[in-house]
Amino acid sequence: MKTYSQIISFLLILLAIYLSFDTAMPTYKIDANKSLTTFSTDRALQYVKTISEQPHGVGFEAHETVKKYIIDQLSQLGLETSVQKGYTAGDWGNFSKAENIIARIKGSQPGKALLLLSHYDSSPHSSFGASDAGSGVATILEGVRAYMASGKVPKNDIIILITDAEELGLNGADLFVNNHPWAKEVGLALNFEARGSGGPGIMLMETNRGNGKLLEEFIKADPNFPVANSLFYSIYKLLPNDTDLTVFREDRDIEGFNFAFIDDHYDYHTAHDTFERLDRNTLSHQGSYLMPLLQHFSEVDLSNMKSLNDYVYFNLPYYKMVSYPFEWIWPMFFLGFAMICLLLFYGFKIKRLNLREIGKGFLPLIIVITVNGLAGWYSWSFLKWLYPHYKDILHGFTYNGHIYILAFVLFSISTCFWTYHKFRKINISNLLVAPILIWFLICWSVGTYLPGASFFIIPLFALLGSFMIGLNQDKPNLYILVLLALPAIWIYSPFIKLFPIGLGLKMMVTATVLSTLTFMLLLPVFMAYKHKNRIGYMFFLLFLGFMVSAHINSDFSSENAKPTSLLYVLNTDQKRAQWATYENELSSWTSQYLGVTKKRPDSLATFNISSKYATGFTYMADAPFKKVLPPIVEITFDTVIGNKRMFEFCITPQRDVNRLDIFTNEVNILEAKVNSIALSDYYLNHRKRGKLITHFISNNDFTEIQLSIPKHESLELTLYEASNDLLDNPSFTIPERPEATIPMPFVLNDAVVLIKTIKF
Repeated sequence: MKTYSQIISFLLILLAIYLSFDTAMPTYKIDANKSLTTFSTDRALQYVKTISEQPHGVGFEAHETVKKYIIDQLSQLGLETSVQKGYTAGDWGNFSKAENIIARIKGSQPGKALLLLSHYDSSPHSSFGASDAGSGVATILEGVRAYMASGKVPKNDIIILITDAEELGLNGADLFVNNHPWAKEVGLALNFEARGSGGPGIMLMETNRGNGKLLEEFIKADPNFPVANSLFYSIYKLLPNDTDLTVFREDRDIEGFNFAFIDDHYDYHTAHDTFERLDRNTLSHQGSYLMPLLQHFSEVDLSNMKSLNDYVYFNLPYYKMVSYPFEWIWPMFFLGFAMICLLLFYGFKIKRLNLREIGKGFLPLIIVITVNGLAGWYSWSFLKWLYPHYKDILHGFTYNGHIYILAFVLFSISTCFWTYHKFRKINISNLLVAPILIWFLICWSVGTYLPGASFFIIPLFALLGSFMIGLNQDKPNLYILVLLALPAIWIYSPFIKLFPIGLGLKMMVTATVLSTLTFMLLLPVFMAYKHKNRIGYMFFLLFLGFMVSAHINSDFSSENAKPTSLLYVLNTDQKRAQWATYENELSSWTSQYLGVTKKRPDSLATFNISSKYATGFTYMADAPFKKVLPPIVEITFDTVIGNKRMFEFCITPQRDVNRLDIFTNEVNILEAKVNSIALSDYYLNHRKRGKLITHFISNNDFTEIQLSIPKHESLELTLYEASNDLLDNPSFTIPERPEATIPMPFVLNDAVVLIKTIKF
């Protein structure tokens, strides 16, 4: 019977882990014939399919097609639609002309409006934008259609804003927030985003104050599958965040909710961000957020959404949301401290605890934390050494990344079982003191520095419950111990998976260490198992098996293609042409141009053309000199007024181009305008690597610069003018990419780049 209870308890733990993921979002079912007044994933998918037929970044041909399609869909719903156009640069120095799509459902009463927000531009130049953010646009279109089909008239106005140029620097949001009269009427925003092509949509709040009121209303709206916790909220507030909603919060003090999914991160901003690869469950999840929130926030007073109070919150399977105010953090902490002191006193009094044995109990904990921590810390470096082509996946999350996460979690658990088997002669009560004290220290740390994670105290309370049972019973009921382990399983299992997905495999250490610490919380159950060493060996064999599986799936294929890059760079100053690439391991396609003659960059590395990770060229090789028409630079103003030297010049392309990067020498720029739009003082004071501006060009537009510098300083500009037409340019005969390759994301690609220096 004892053996059976051990097996059943183990199976119950596996079931609890499964439920922590399975209950996080709805399961997609064909629902094309669903009632017209409800959200249909199939109908939303039709929007996604049309939006993502072609890459549609700013300045690309399909961008206009997608814009017209969205306007047409809103018009078919009977909504009057307008397009807001204008130049913006924001604080990133990425300048573009944005064209926002705006519509409005009139409410029955005056007051603040509810804003539904997403963006329609895809990442330049090869992303199809199905997930990011075709899924967001589709969620809003289908949600609004279903809402209007019900015939209900909302109390609050509902503004639909589909922004442009989000991928370039939140430019469309900046244009709306700072230039549109409706911006001041917004009381709350719901923003739908993506940073991958699957996984649950995670709710993240944007607020300048406390989250109390927002959380209260979110819980009242009662979405069926909330995935949210105040740890993510606290981390999010500490980081430099970059969603459209950030602009609303920073510039207008408008609060709101982000709903973003991050799994299958390897598809993010790539040619794999397609209709076919968008997880249907994920799109259903986004819809399950929108509909109850739309019903709720279209009726409540949106002028009363601000709060000074913060709440700790987290979701659990079946229980949805659990929350309590920050004021409870330290009382709960000191309650835990009192419980620990009382239980230790009681344990010593009844002689179930022994100081020497407690000291020995720290040894296995130190061993497993050290071994698993080191394994996680060096895992990514080891994998890149073993598989050098992983370096070309700039996301830092490989196609087989989920297998690696599972493998290293299994390794961590194996280490724990095997190590604690060696210390099995120590009484479980003595053995538990070390994990209790370690977790108590963790709870103090997060309470002090990351209060949103203070719900970590709840699994510690459960562990103290198991500790108390162990002090009073030699053979406690395993099922009760499993029940007490549920908070740890349900709270930490999603984190173990999400951290290395969101942060990249370089942070595998978060998974290995958190797995180890979670094992400590389940120690009362596991120490009751007789053959812990055998379980450890079993998990190690599983680790090896999944590492073999990862190896088998380590190569690139048509489904999991290798990111490649090729550029033709013509330096008009040096009268020299070169091939350039960002690849670390050259593909056969790239090697045609940078094969045996490749070398590391020299002068081309002076400036890094703007990219998400400040990636520079890896290799160059000489190329044939082609005639590429340079831009015309017309200097219309150059004079000294007082202590300033002031310039005005216009750069006009003579060929079809997509972007213009302008760098300066080390000079103090006092003021600058691009096409009459001023660059912020913040940006000018925090420029990096000499970048002045990146203009993402639409319709071959000109770039007019006005700037001033101290009169005693000199100015030198370096222009990088680029067109993404290398594969189609009649001056070149570049073959199509092989099936198992895609353009590398986050960098300038498939481009003809012309470099020109101007000295004043």
